[in-house]
Amino acid sequence: MTHVATPLERRWRPDGPVDVALTLAPLRRGAHDPTWRAEAGAVWRTCRTPCGPGTLRITVEPRERTVRGQAWGPGAEWLLETLPPMLGADDDAAAFPALAGRAGIGGEVVLRAHRRHPGLRIGRTMRVFEALVPAVLEQKVVGREAWRAWRWLLRRYGEPAPGPAPAGMRVFPEPEVWRKIPSWDWHRAGAEAVRARTIVNAARHADKLEATAEAGPDGSAAADRLLRALPGIGVWTSAEIRQRAHGDPDAVSVGDYHIPDIVGWALAGRRTDDAGMLALLAPYRGHRYRVTRLLEIAGHRPPARGPRMPARDYRSF
Repeated sequence: MTHVATPLERRWRPDGPVDVALTLAPLRRGAHDPTWRAEAGAVWRTCRTPCGPGTLRITVEPRERTVRGQAWGPGAEWLLETLPPMLGADDDAAAFPALAGRAGIGGEVVLRAHRRHPGLRIGRTMRVFEALVPAVLEQKVVGREAWRAWRWLLRRYGEPAPGPAPAGMRVFPEPEVWRKIPSWDWHRAGAEAVRARTIVNAARHADKLEATAEAGPDGSAAADRLLRALPGIGVWTSAEIRQRAHGDPDAVSVGDYHIPDIVGWALAGRRTDDAGMLALLAPYRGHRYRVTRLLEIAGHRPPARGPRMPARDYRSF
């Protein structure tokens, strides 16, 4: 019989409703993400913490109104310590309903979505490089293509998750590992040279990037400056990273393929571009990412205009 180490545990009672699955959903990269699993009422997540690899299992105890975290591995203590901010304990949305209430007809749409999903919070993982790699892989490609590359690289270079994690779960590799991935494995994963170079270069600056996360949302502006100084990282990629690592409720994904149309359709009844999206989101400054999340969850999408963009596969084996 295989011995499984006793986990460290923590119970946290939030100060209001928290929808764990909804709050953590942005961390999941596709249906078969090796760092994420949801089964039997629990969310499993692996992480490369400052203390080493760790596995976290999160469940909700409705009667006690508490969240229960169980963690394994060298990073277990860190994962439990940071469980509340990861689930949005630092997310201050108290002023948001009043802000939306002053935004006219569009504000009514946003308020309805907010009332329907009171447990949505903007959490922060405090792991910047871990958010950077999949964001770069998602640059200018369809999600399926990026997620395929993410799975291939994690299965090849990630280590098995500590503890009794579901089969196949892997832990994000250290920055040094990413720096040493050979060109042919980037190709086999389906990531062309431009995205590979961006990740390898960012790995050299991982320590500086992680330091910005210690200040939470307040460190997002400094992170944005540092990230956008790196070759290959622009406005969209920086926002996608800061949404997850810093819990920035205002980081708008300018340049996204879908979000401008979602915002335009929900708030103005028409498709729009980035400039139009930013104009529609202006009344919600401070919470613009929160608004886009709410509108996505509420299903405000314009009718499809044609066939879906196919995922490319130019690999040779």
